Parts: sequence; C-alpha cells; structure tokens
Amino acid sequence: MSRELVAEVEAASPTRKGPLLEVRDLVKHFPIKGGLLQLPVAWVKAVDGVSFDIQRGETLGLVGESGSGKSTVARTILRLIPPTSGEVLLEGKSVFKASANEMKKIRRDMQIIFQDPYGSLNPRMPVGEIIAEGLVVHGIGSPKEREAAVNRLLEIVGLRGQHRGRFPHEFSGGQRQRIGIARALALTPNLVIADEPVSALDVSIQSQVLNLLSDLQKEFNLTYLFVAHNMAVVEQVSDRIAVMYLGKIVEVGPAEELVRNPKHPYTQALISAVPVPDPAYRRERTVLKGDIPSPINPPSGCHFRTRCPIATERCAVEEPLLRPVGKDQIAACHYA
Repeated sequence: MSRELVAEVEAASPTRKGPLLEVRDLVKHFPIKGGLLQLPVAWVKAVDGVSFDIQRGETLGLVGESGSGKSTVARTILRLIPPTSGEVLLEGKSVFKASANEMKKIRRDMQIIFQDPYGSLNPRMPVGEIIAEGLVVHGIGSPKEREAAVNRLLEIVGLRGQHRGRFPHEFSGGQRQRIGIARALALTPNLVIADEPVSALDVSIQSQVLNLLSDLQKEFNLTYLFVAHNMAVVEQVSDRIAVMYLGKIVEVGPAEELVRNPKHPYTQALISAVPVPDPAYRRERTVLKGDIPSPINPPSGCHFRTRCPIATERCAVEEPLLRPVGKDQIAACHYA
C-alpha cells in the first residue's frame, strides 16, 4: 500500500492513551415472537452483562462452547446487530451513540474477519473489487492508487497481485480466508475482530493463517479480539483470555497463567479437553455432564451450576461476581 494512501487512511485515527476498546455491561436479548400479533413471548439472553477492556496492540481471546454468546458479542460491538443495552467505547468514543456519519468514520478503525470464508465473499465480485470496496466507500485514493493497494495487500497475505481479477470460487478455503484478511486490513484499522477465523479450515491451513495474523499484528500494530471455541488455538495467539459461558464472562487472565492454573471449574474443564502432544503425559480429564442450558431460561444463581462438579446450594441462590483470584486473574465463582 502506498505511503500517501496509508497516510490518508490514518488521518482520522489520532493516538490516545488508555484501552483501545472498552465494553461495559453489554446486553443482547433476541425476542421470540408468537401469537396473532407476533409479539415477544420470550427472550433469548445471548449476551447478559459482558464487560472487558482491550489494550492497544493486545490480543484478547474470547473462548467458550458453541452457544455461549461469543459471536454475538463480536457483532454487537461492531453494531452489525443492535444492542439491548450497555456501552462500547473505541478510543473513548461511544460506538452505540454515534450517528450515521460518525459511525462511518468509526468503521475505519474496526474491521472483522468472518468465520465462513465461503459465505463472507460476494461470489459476483472479483477479489480486487472485494478488497478495495472499503477504500471506494470512504473515497480513499485514486483508482490507480487503490489498484496498487490491492496488489500490495494480496502480497502481504501470501497471494499474488494478478489474482485480483479472479472470483472467490477460484480459490481454496485457506486462500479465501486470506482474501478476507486482506479486506479487513484495507483501511488499516486499529481493531480487528476475528470471529472463529480458522474453525472452517483444515488443520494444516489453520497454522498458516494463525502465523499470518501474528505477523500482521507486529507489522501493522493491530489489536485483536480473537473469538474461538478451541482453547489450544486461543492460547497460541492471545495475550489474555476471557472465558464465556451462557452469555456471561466467568474468568479472565493472562493466557499462560490461565491455561497453567485455571480457577473457574468451567475453564478447568475446557483446558482438560485440550490434547497434549506427549503420550507419556496424562492430564486429569474433567467431563461436563449434559449440554449447555437454554439461554431462554438460564439457571438461577450461577449459570454453570447445573454442570459444575463442586456446586452447592449457595450457587443456586447467589450469582457469583467476577473477583480477583490470583495475579491479574478474575473469576466468577464462589469457590475459585
């Protein structure tokens, strides 16, 4: 990408001290409608009071089982779906209170890599137009400059500039995900939300994409919110890890410390399921009973109590709050 084009993109991104992203009491409930008038008869509590910060240049891994609300958090932060309540601040600016014009400027600094490399690309557009679409929308650069930027971005993600005239169906799954990464980088954002970016890829391709994301973070000083359900993947790429269960965060801590010494029973169960590449080492396995409860009617008190091996009567009547349980670790468990 040319220096002039990069400077033009970054002009609206002043530096600021403090967390890059602040999420405060984020709530997203989806209505279930019924009856003749199709009025709400129940609510799916997908996200139920989530708070966290992400520092500049940091990777926060957001991990949990399918149905825990991870992707809903990611899409609500970006305002791809409207929040029920809560607040999100990007560089101190409110995302939810921003007007349409303000939101257009904010979107320069927030981009997403989608989970599905097949469904996230327009099959009727050549990849060059897909990558350059953000530059066109924001009126950045001349056509010649945008073409040069696309060629550079394709080379950065391991493809060739001459590939810009091809259509998405002419690429493999791993190559399509690289194209999605190039599209996310086109506006040189500060924050990139990676929503399960490798879950749809072969294992051999996953490591290539993870290494690419790591290299790009160093080169462009990116900040990542990395959403995944695979604890081994999250451990590899994250500085800190936040564990979600049924719409709530149950533990947060530095990646190495959290994996080595998890405090919450749910985190312990997730880590015990990660395969260890050493046949002589045997890790004690914690097997959870049953499935994750319905977010329509979550359990009272601690949401995890119906599957927790150490739950007591207190867990049924008193909801545990996040509290310090070690060096830089917090957990929502009465007995952590």
